[in-house]
Amino acid sequence: MTDRILLRAGHVLSMDPSVGDLPRGDVLIEDGRIAAVQPEISADAEVLDMTGRIVVPGFVDTHRHTWEASIRGVAPDATLDDYFVDILDTFAPLYTPEDVYAANLAGALECLNAGITTLVDWSHINNTPEHPDAAIQALTETGIRAQYAYGSANTSLADYWFESKIAIPGDDVRRIRATYFSSDDGLLTMALATRGPGFCVSDVVTSEWALARELDIPITVHVAMGRLAGRFGMVKQLNDLGLLGPDTTYIHCCYLHEDEWQMVADSGGTVSVAPQVETQMGHGWPPVMAAIEHGLRPSLSIDVVTTVPGDMFTQIRAAFGAERARVNADCWQANMPVPTTMLTARQMLEIATSNGAHVAGLEHRTGSLTPGKRADVVALDATALNIAPVHDAASAVTLCADVSNVETVIVDGVVRKRDGRLTADVARARQLVEESRDRLLAAKEAKAKEAKPTA
Repeated sequence: MTDRILLRAGHVLSMDPSVGDLPRGDVLIEDGRIAAVQPEISADAEVLDMTGRIVVPGFVDTHRHTWEASIRGVAPDATLDDYFVDILDTFAPLYTPEDVYAANLAGALECLNAGITTLVDWSHINNTPEHPDAAIQALTETGIRAQYAYGSANTSLADYWFESKIAIPGDDVRRIRATYFSSDDGLLTMALATRGPGFCVSDVVTSEWALARELDIPITVHVAMGRLAGRFGMVKQLNDLGLLGPDTTYIHCCYLHEDEWQMVADSGGTVSVAPQVETQMGHGWPPVMAAIEHGLRPSLSIDVVTTVPGDMFTQIRAAFGAERARVNADCWQANMPVPTTMLTARQMLEIATSNGAHVAGLEHRTGSLTPGKRADVVALDATALNIAPVHDAASAVTLCADVSNVETVIVDGVVRKRDGRLTADVARARQLVEESRDRLLAAKEAKAKEAKPTA
């Protein structure tokens, strides 16, 4: 029996040029797949009335350390340097598999609540073999579309982030690949979250890249975030090692040299920008336009909820405001008019949806409301006072809407948020993540007491 959902009479922003925008349109979903997007569709289906709603593809977050949901907001004023000490050297070593499960459960539900239907979970918290199992179990239970990026342990800042000689354990990565990701066609897929040159010695870098390619999984790596990592010349080092390729996503890229941008573009690499974190924590200016100018399709990511909000609306506005502020200031200083290539509100929606799917390697499945793709759909209440009256639907989404407007969320054809409420057991997720918070804070306090010298 065919399972059908008909989204009726919404303002559809398909993000597919061949489908276009429909000021009043219907979206038919059959067995988890988008079957049709037309001005009017007649079908025997469950009908969801989208009158007064803006219907868009789900947002795609291409880089989030989801395990940090348990310690949300603990570092509101942190710089990047602070983060390494306060989070990776203080909290990360204390994480149990139960903490990872709780954080991934709450963090993935947070994504769904905010209209993020696809998540790249950059999971550098694999302190034991049980940690990745817990992370994947939580992602599975929420029903989000996710790329689980297996990262290193984080039990010591010195061991894992200063010319580290410790490689990600290949046998355990192979176990995870065989156990959970024997097929690349599921709702969850796999990647390798690597630290890269400067943070690791060359032998470790080479071995991790080889491991990912042996298992045919994509690679995701932070580069040129802050002046220190910028001085590493990470992309140049990867190029010198013969490791660049179209399977690699480069995160941040704030201090990439001009020749490194060209290397990324020439190799077919992809780019993830985390604009709120980058402007707030000192990584550098979000390089959205730099990526576009080099022929790349940048995506957006949240990064860390220890310090910034976990929704895509924040990232869209941070990128839009920062990039335009930079260009405006340069043009004012040079007494020149602003260029016609200034970022637009419409571009930001494309970057948050179809570009994100491209970067996550999932554009054949999601990122636009294209017949044949999987049905990852979000409906925003445009009758709310922070959006109405709508003059331009795309700018209403990127510059007016917030999480409170996310009324309906569908992932792979399954309704995960209906009438403004998640269908999941939110109370349980909140209880687990609060218990995790309490345990981690107690462990941190006990560790501090142990380290204090006795009189």
